[in-house]
Amino acid sequence: METSVTTTKLTKERLEYQKKMTNPLIFWFAMLFKLPSAVFWRLKIKTLDQNKCEVSIPYFWRSQNPFRSIYFAALAGAGELSTGALCQMAIAGKGKFSMLVVDFKAEFHKKADQKILLTCDQGQELFALIDSMEVNDTATLTMVSTGRNPSGEMVARFFITWSFKRKS
Repeated sequence: METSVTTTKLTKERLEYQKKMTNPLIFWFAMLFKLPSAVFWRLKIKTLDQNKCEVSIPYFWRSQNPFRSIYFAALAGAGELSTGALCQMAIAGKGKFSMLVVDFKAEFHKKADQKILLTCDQGQELFALIDSMEVNDTATLTMVSTGRNPSGEMVARFFITWSFKRKS
């Protein structure tokens, strides 16, 4: 499938989702009920638009493992959120969809002992896929979330394969 190089226009529903997820208070309450570990680890969505999603995770006692680095599951959760928030934004206002993680791979390159920013920049590819789906279509997309420390060094990379089904 060929994707467009032009920028995706955000619909009213997508803009509403973007506004909610980037509002710290609304995000906190949503995560408290839907994904409490995100609140516990203090994940924050720094950027969410039609191109990318950036999620930060601090290095502090709640996200730390006994080896003085961020616990791998906390990093993986931040990586999944950076892709999942993009997915939720892409399907906002597009009708009924089911979505599910069907594969997950991780690479760890450097000790995560500082605040980490996880970025998924596949928004255009994802939006083109979702916008092309008809009722009862299914599709999968492997999305990559890259975690970097404040110096810009890659700490980890996550490959999350999402499955989508458009329902009637």
